[in-house]
Parts: sequence; structure tokens; C-alpha cells
Amino acid sequence: MSKELTSRRPAWAASFEEEPSQAMVPPPALTALKPFGWARNNLFNSRLNTALTLSCLAILWFAVPPMLQWALLDATWTGTPEECRAAEGACWSIIAAKHRPIFFGTYPYEEQWRPLLACALFLVALGVSAMRACWRPWLVGVWFGCLTAMGALMWGGVFGMTYVANDRWGGLPITLMLSVFAIALAFPLSVVLALGRQSGLPAIRALCVGFIELMRGVPLVSVLFMASVMFPLFLPEGVTVDKLLRALAGLTLFTAAYLAEAVRGGLQAIPKGQYEAADALGLGYWQKMMLIILPQALRIVIPPIVNQFISCFKDTSLVTIVGLYDLLTAANIATTDPEWRPFFGEVYVFVGLIFWGFCYSMSRYSQWLERESNKFNRR
Repeated sequence: MSKELTSRRPAWAASFEEEPSQAMVPPPALTALKPFGWARNNLFNSRLNTALTLSCLAILWFAVPPMLQWALLDATWTGTPEECRAAEGACWSIIAAKHRPIFFGTYPYEEQWRPLLACALFLVALGVSAMRACWRPWLVGVWFGCLTAMGALMWGGVFGMTYVANDRWGGLPITLMLSVFAIALAFPLSVVLALGRQSGLPAIRALCVGFIELMRGVPLVSVLFMASVMFPLFLPEGVTVDKLLRALAGLTLFTAAYLAEAVRGGLQAIPKGQYEAADALGLGYWQKMMLIILPQALRIVIPPIVNQFISCFKDTSLVTIVGLYDLLTAANIATTDPEWRPFFGEVYVFVGLIFWGFCYSMSRYSQWLERESNKFNRR
């Protein structure tokens, strides 16, 4: 009976029982290839790639060993300037001798445990904020407590601590505070500017366009100079604004203008159907933007937004124009000692590694955030 039913089965039904064709079988994973196979398929698969690979290997062969010899093998890790001059490698002893002025600038020597603890609290708060499981309302309380403790530690004047004016602050605390606060204040301002630039009200649109184009049309040095020199001239007599706040305001406005254009690009990338669907649901303007449009737009522009965050972090080195000593300026001052002056290159390498570590961490976090935000999207 089964043979009879099989003989009467339509021809199209047999296609579902056939084995998949060879074209449907997925190729082996790239990581499954042996090292030599991977190199052959990626580095030596054409004459041009072979020439480029050999050229890169030759450059590395001539550049990396001398660099390692200078930085590690022949380096002086502890010792006096005389011992460093007698050696042929890098003098990392200057980092051990000048690490306090590099990290804390002109902050009183005997009180430098306070900015160290403030930086530790700041980094802990940033680490907690980076974890998705901690994105809860109590995180606001954590930041409020950390900022209060940081202010008490840096200024002092309470709990028996000596008062230290902020013109004595410098080094890593200034770099961290200016960059994080500027980013935190510039981001919501940039969203408002981006929405205002697309507003249907001519006055609001013209105001936002004028601000964005003005800030993007001048260098940051000019903005900081105006905040430091010109802004106090417009204040009433006897009224002054702290230079730290002036630098923070200039950095915030400058960063917000660039972030606004990135956010506007995300708004323009949203299909028109999303706006129409939100209108069909009867949502108001702010409900539509906060619940439908902005979450999608910000997810699209995560890379350019983080790119501007990294740029803001590095731009803090320009606040020296208003008399603040950030990490790079403090390192430059630390090399003015005549005995250690010949080894300024090691100090700049050390500070460059610190900047690279923070910027690389932001880059890696943005990649993780992008993967998390796209996890539930249909492909």
C-alpha cells in the first residue's frame, strides 16, 4: 500500500525530501581555517596584497625591535637623572619622580590624597553607569552622592580639610571633570538644537541654525578665549564668573553644536512612515519624539556621537588658554625641572597612553552599546 501511495505522489512533493544542493551549504567559518590557510586567503591572495603584506612586515621588522629595545630592554625604571643619561634607553624614572605634578598639577602636595580619592569615586561612578543592569532611578542618587563627595574633597573646608581654591586644581581631575560634565550637559542641549533646527517655527529654526553654524565656524580656541577674556567684560561691575565654569560653558556649547548635527542626521534617517504611524496613534509632538523618533535616531548615530565624545575628551587640553592646568599642561610643567628636562619625551608618551586608554575604552563601549541596541532588530 505504501508503494502505491508513493507512486501516486505528485512530483513537486518529492522536492521537499531531496538533499540540499551544494550551493545551499554554508561555507566553512573563517576562524575554522588553519593559520596558513587564513594567511593565504587574506594576506597573499593576490600580487598586490602580497606586496603590501611583505612591505608591512618589513616596516615592522625595522621599527618594532628598536622601539622595544628603547622602551623596555634598555630602559631605566628607577634611578637618578645621571643614571638615565648614562643609559641608552628610555628614562621611565621621570614618571616615578614627577607623577604627582603630572596627575594633580599644583594641588597642595600634602593634600593630594583628596583629588586621588575624588578621581577614584568619579571612575567608579562612570563604571557603574556603563553597566546596563544599573540603569535604574537609583543611579541618579549614586551620581549625586559621588559629586557631593568629590566637591567636598576637592574644595575642602569641611570635616577638617583645608580649603583649596579651584585655581590650584590641575592634572587628571580637571580633565575628567571638564570632559564628563561637558558631555553630560552638551548631549541634551544638542538634542534640543537638532529638534529646533527641524522645527516648523521660523524663529526657532533660525535661532538654532545660527547658533550651530556660529559654533561650528570658529575653532575651540576662539570660544575659550571669548569665555575667558570677552565674557567678563559684559558682566556688571563686581560680578565675576569662575574660570572653571567659563571653560566648562565654552566646551559645552562647542560640543553641543557638533553633536546637534549628528543627532539631526539620525532624525533625517528615520523613515517618514514612522512619523506618520506616530501621528496615526494620536501622539503629541513630544510623545512622538521621546517614544518613537529619538530612540531610533540616537541608535543610528551612536558612532558619530561617541566620536564627538572622544574629541571633547581630547579638547580639554586647550583649557590652558584660560589658565587651567589639565593633564597635558600639568605634564608639560612637570618637565621644566632642569635635571629631568632631557627626558620630556617619556612624559608625553606616558600621558599619551593615558589619553589612549580613556579614548579606546569609550570606543569599545560604544561598540558594545551598538550591539546591545541592535540585538532585537529584525535582519
